[in-house]
Amino acid sequence: MVVSSPENFRKTREHGFTIQGLKSRHRRRVETMRAGDRLLYYVTGRMGFAATVTVASPMYEDHTPIWRSSRRDEDYPWRVHIRADHVLDEADWVPAKELAYRLDYVRKWPPEHWTLAFQGHIHALPRADFTVIEDEISRTSRRRKSLAG
Repeated sequence: MVVSSPENFRKTREHGFTIQGLKSRHRRRVETMRAGDRLLYYVTGRMGFAATVTVASPMYEDHTPIWRSSRRDEDYPWRVHIRADHVLDEADWVPAKELAYRLDYVRKWPPEHWTLAFQGHIHALPRADFTVIEDEISRTSRRRKSLAG
């Protein structure tokens, strides 16, 4: 799971969900990513799940400015190419609080502090948790399309 600010998620969207950069301190974790791995986006502030993508390349290093951090020297250098799977419009992001109680990953924290599960930049979620969230994103996407159609 990538924890992203709304601004950085917008940057990923503007790049057509073709590239994702991760913070410099997470090199080891990003090095373990392989083509075919899946990423889920949790957007801070809105506390919502916004998209799932598939990793399409091994990690590479690039310092071209795209994403921003409060740390001036952070340029999200560890990057992977990605391919969009399910992407929701901002109005349709799935509120994390609606799913948190169903996630094994969140049970590491006391129920009243469930939001601590979504601190930090990148997290490895159990496959079952990813599926619960992606199913809800997919259901929301289908519902939106049927209403629009």
